[in-house]
Amino acid sequence: MKKLCLLGLFVSLASHQVLAAETPVPLENKDAFISNLMKQMTLDEKIGQLRLISIGPEMPRELIRKEIAGGNIGGTFNSITRAENRPMQDAAMRSRLKIPMFFAYDVIHGHRTIFPIPLALASSWDMDAIGQSGRVAAKEAAADSLDITFAPMVDISRDPRWGRSSEGFGEDTYLTSRIARVMVKAYQGETPSAADSIMASVKHFALYGAVEGGRDYNTVDMSPVKMYQDYLPPYRAAIDAGAGGVMVALNSINGIPATADTWLMNDLLRRDWGFKGLAVSDHGAIFELIKHGVARDGREAAKLAIKAGIDMSMNDTLYGKELPGLLKSGEIEQKHIDNAVREVLAAKYDMGLFKDPYLRIGKAEDDPADTYAESRLHRAEAREVARRSLVLLKNQNETLPLKKTAKVALVGPLAKAPIDMMGSWAAAGRPAQSVTLFDGMSAVIGDKANLIYARGANITGDKKVLDYLNFLNFDAPEVVDDPRPANVLIDEAVKAAKDADVIVAAVGESRGMSHESSSRTDLNIPETQRELIRALKATGKPLVLVLMNGRPLTILEENQSADAILETWFSGTEGGNAIADVLFGDYNPSGKLPVTFPRSVGQIPTYYNHLSIGRPFTPGKPGNYTSQYFDDTTGPLFPFGYGLSYTDFSLNDMALSSTTLNTTGKLDASVMVKNTGKRDGETVVQLYIQDVTGSMIRPVKELKNFQKIMLKAGEQKVVHFTITEDDLKFYNAQLKYAAEPGKFNVQIGLDSQDVKQQSFELL
Repeated sequence: MKKLCLLGLFVSLASHQVLAAETPVPLENKDAFISNLMKQMTLDEKIGQLRLISIGPEMPRELIRKEIAGGNIGGTFNSITRAENRPMQDAAMRSRLKIPMFFAYDVIHGHRTIFPIPLALASSWDMDAIGQSGRVAAKEAAADSLDITFAPMVDISRDPRWGRSSEGFGEDTYLTSRIARVMVKAYQGETPSAADSIMASVKHFALYGAVEGGRDYNTVDMSPVKMYQDYLPPYRAAIDAGAGGVMVALNSINGIPATADTWLMNDLLRRDWGFKGLAVSDHGAIFELIKHGVARDGREAAKLAIKAGIDMSMNDTLYGKELPGLLKSGEIEQKHIDNAVREVLAAKYDMGLFKDPYLRIGKAEDDPADTYAESRLHRAEAREVARRSLVLLKNQNETLPLKKTAKVALVGPLAKAPIDMMGSWAAAGRPAQSVTLFDGMSAVIGDKANLIYARGANITGDKKVLDYLNFLNFDAPEVVDDPRPANVLIDEAVKAAKDADVIVAAVGESRGMSHESSSRTDLNIPETQRELIRALKATGKPLVLVLMNGRPLTILEENQSADAILETWFSGTEGGNAIADVLFGDYNPSGKLPVTFPRSVGQIPTYYNHLSIGRPFTPGKPGNYTSQYFDDTTGPLFPFGYGLSYTDFSLNDMALSSTTLNTTGKLDASVMVKNTGKRDGETVVQLYIQDVTGSMIRPVKELKNFQKIMLKAGEQKVVHFTITEDDLKFYNAQLKYAAEPGKFNVQIGLDSQDVKQQSFELL
């Protein structure tokens, strides 16, 4: 009898345990929900979640759906419509555990409405405008069923030969860090689980912008101090702002590829910075560990990556194939897989996909009738942001703004270039919806008789370069030449110029020249266009250069030839209207350079916040035995922070509230800014600080704050900046982050060179 009672008790307990296991964990308890789900997953299902598959010929959609239904894929990228993604999510809902998919894309500077390239966004120095671009991009991407973007790209770049300079925010740590925070919050909104938000995945972690020689995918060799002080802070800023993901860089760091760097991914990112999000490899990067020379084969490459903390393998061929065997042999532990799976599931949870797998996909009956409908664009926002990103570099004799009654010769290969207007990484943008410079100027002038167009030149006369630019464009060439001889094109442009009051020449790069893998040894405008500019200069007519480019160019000769230069970068869907607004004076330019323009490629790297040296060159004094190039003027053509306006500003009465600062105190730095011109306008007031004497060499100055202000003609305003000990801290030789007592110079100016200065002492 006693045995029967005990048996009944065991049966009762076992039955209770089965019921408990089947009881779903409340969705509101994230950690418990994910842990419970993982307990139910097979090894194959876990590994499937680590595979991020590229939509393309290597894996057709039918095969992808089959793999998804089998639980073998965690996410895809490069599918960008609801109709494309709904069947894949349907397949996920047919899988055993119904774990939802996520859908990713490179939404860098807009989705359907293309905003200015990131380097141009940084030129606005306007956090509200930058944030608006990111919020619009997120809403458009989410409306197309996308869940995550591989952005923002916050790599500091001080070598403009690097083609991906166009994709970042320039050379400065502080400015880029501020933009990183703004962009993450813009993409993710109040929460990445909102239907109109997408998750941000900051890239490329880490130091990708410092590749040797500006050659894409190259090595990076950098001291820990420089790394911590200059290059790592923007990634940290994005993560502190809540970025849910990190894309890992393709480069090596001090001999270790980032994709296999345990210190970078585990010690720094997760332990020191507390990152708990999703770490994704770049495209094919795990396989490339073999080519880097740190892995013998695919098996070892997969082992290095999973142990380093790479959660998802983008365009995976190795995790799915190699992880089961590595686990069975004991070369990796179950925790390596489980840790990665947990991060993938947590990201999906944070995107709101477990609550509603169709959160951003919606119902088929609600799909837009026309995916590319004009009504889905945000033109007004794009035009406003683009206007704020334009930088006036030169305006001799008030050549600009143009009179709307003037007869204008518009020439150059970029005047009618809708695809180039969008710039690199133009997401789902369509060239047919871009406003070209010709379109924008025509709309302002109205009477087409006052606008004479001539192409004048092709982008390049180098067939090798042309073939390179068109290599990956299988459907149609991206750069199409005018087949006529170069002299015929120039003669036609010169004739147009002679018949006009003023010349506007749209010159620079095609967008493919400032793109991934598009590094350059020569930063001149291509020679075909330089010959055009020389011929236009010879006409004696006022010459306005409208630059379109994704990096600083060496335009010393062009600067001497032109009466006015407007840097427009690649300004997006509404670029033509925005540029015309500035050219004709309907908008007063206020952009400032986020990068230094060198005089020649031989000066690279040249950046404003370089370290102090023992034999600096002093302008106006002999250069012998000082740090300089004897065959050219020392210093940049245009400094960091530089940009003109159609009005003038003066700075006076700089003052500090005290000549001393203690470690818990605050110091006020102020300056009177006056609009001394005849037009209302905006400018950016910039605060720089120099640590005069430290335990190690410090930069000649560092940007620490800025304010963009609007002043009416004749108006003046006192601008205040608060300085605390935090503004004075740096990483010393022991990587301790602290300020050191001593003298500091405070500089306030409208660019990094022309400044007012006062000093104080940190006690």
